[in-house]
Amino acid sequence: MSDQIKIVTQNRKARHDYHILDTFEAGVVLEGTEVKSLREGSANLKDCYARVENGEVFLYNFHISAYEKANRFNHDPLRVKKLLLHKKEIRKLIGKVQEKGLTLVALKVYFKGGKAKVELALARGKKLYDRREDVARRDAEREMGRAMRRKF
Repeated sequence: MSDQIKIVTQNRKARHDYHILDTFEAGVVLEGTEVKSLREGSANLKDCYARVENGEVFLYNFHISAYEKANRFNHDPLRVKKLLLHKKEIRKLIGKVQEKGLTLVALKVYFKGGKAKVELALARGKKLYDRREDVARRDAEREMGRAMRRKF
């Protein structure tokens, strides 16, 4: 049986603002109404980041909207979520995050085999001139593609 992946949300801005060095797949500890809301696609990763604390990894600013059909037992939309990683991966992250300028950023949230997963990236922030370089390079590639299509 193959694992079907259903992407819930992506952080498109992350690849623009950061150099992605490495990625990790982590499970997320969620409450019932959070899962139902995620399945509806009501989530936002805009300013989402992760932090290692006491040998555990936690996800901050991951907004999951309140589930409309729930009553008073609804969840807090900005609750800090615990991430599930292997100890070996956590030790690797502890060493890397202590390096100057590295951070953990959430790239996307998806369901894989019925379980909610987060793709975490070990990233270094881009400077303004790096972003300008990327835009210039993309424009040049686009122009080359147009020229090639015109030629043929």
